[in-house]
Amino acid sequence: MSARDDLIAAAAERILVIDGAFGTEIQNRGLAEADYAGTLGLGHDQKGNNDILALTRPDVPEAIHRAYFEAGADIAETNTFSANRISQADYGAEHLVREINLESARIARRVADEFIARDGRRRFVAGAIGPTNKTLSLSPQVNDPGFREIDFDTLKDVYREQIDALVEGGVDFILIETIFDTLNAKAGIKAALEAGEALGRDLPIMLSMTITDLSGRNLSGHTVEAFWHAVRHARPVTIGLNCSFGAEQLRPHVRTLADNCDALVMVYPNAGLPNDLGAYDELPETTASLVGEWARNGQVNILGGCCGSTPEHIRAIADFVRDLPPRSLPQLTVKTRLAGLEPMVIAA
Repeated sequence: MSARDDLIAAAAERILVIDGAFGTEIQNRGLAEADYAGTLGLGHDQKGNNDILALTRPDVPEAIHRAYFEAGADIAETNTFSANRISQADYGAEHLVREINLESARIARRVADEFIARDGRRRFVAGAIGPTNKTLSLSPQVNDPGFREIDFDTLKDVYREQIDALVEGGVDFILIETIFDTLNAKAGIKAALEAGEALGRDLPIMLSMTITDLSGRNLSGHTVEAFWHAVRHARPVTIGLNCSFGAEQLRPHVRTLADNCDALVMVYPNAGLPNDLGAYDELPETTASLVGEWARNGQVNILGGCCGSTPEHIRAIADFVRDLPPRSLPQLTVKTRLAGLEPMVIAA
C-alpha cells in the first residue's frame, strides 16, 4: 500500500495524532550561537535558524521527534518550516537548502522507523514547508498595490528545491502549512505535483491553512470553504488548519471543513495565545479538552499542536481521543464549486 492508502486506512480506524511545536521546543533548550553555527563558517549570525540544527546539532531535532513519538504521535513533521532559499537567505545559508532538508528528513525518518520497529504500528513523516516571508497575492508597498517581491514561477522553483530534497530523505507526504496566502500554496502544490510526476508515483500533499483574523479568513482573504474550493483539485490527503488563535477560536471553522471536505481533516492549533512575554500558558489538559470537543463531535481525523504545544500537550491529546471514533468522510453531491474570496456553489 502507498503512504496515502496507509494513512487513510489508519484514519478509518482511529483518530490519529500529529506532533507539536518545534520552534518553542528548541527555544526552551536555550541554545547558543555556537550550537546553531557549528563549523559551517557562515558569515551571518545563525541563532534562531532552527532548521540548520539538522546540520550543526542533529541531536536536538532527533530528541524532539523521539519525545513526540513517545507521547503518542503518529505523524512527525520535519524541522524544515523555513528551510527554503528565500528564508535561508536571511542567514546567508541559501546554498545549504538541499542539505538541510535532506538531513532533516533523514532524522525524522530514522526515528519514525525506530518506533515502527518497536511495536509494528505505522508512523509517518510529513515534509513541512512553510509559506516563506513573501506573498504572491499582496504588495508589501502601500503606495504600489501592483508590486510583488516574487513571481509564481520563482516561488514554485523555491518549493521544488525543498520538496525534492525532502522526498530523497524519505518523507511520506509534503505538508504545505501555515498557509496565509492561497496563491503561495498553489505554487507549493504545483511544485509537489511536478515532483510526483518526475518520480513517476503519487506524492501525497497535506494542506493546512492559517486564519489571520476573527472573521475566519487567511491573509489573502479566503474563507475556509473558499480555500478548500481553490485547492481541492490537488487531491490533498488531508486538509485543515494550524497555528491561528488557538483551539477555542477555530471551532466554527473546523465544523465547516468537516461538513464540506471529502479529505481527511487535520487540525493542529496553537496552545492558546501567547502572554505578554511571548510564552504559552495553556495547559495540556486544556488544549486536549478543546480539540477533543471536535473529536467527540466527529469532525476530525488527525489532531495535534502548533506554537507553544509540547510533548505533554500531544500526550494529553492522544490520551483524550484514544477511544473516540474518527470522522467519516462525507459523500458530497456533484456540484460546481468555485472560489472567489467567498465560496460559490453551482448545482450540476
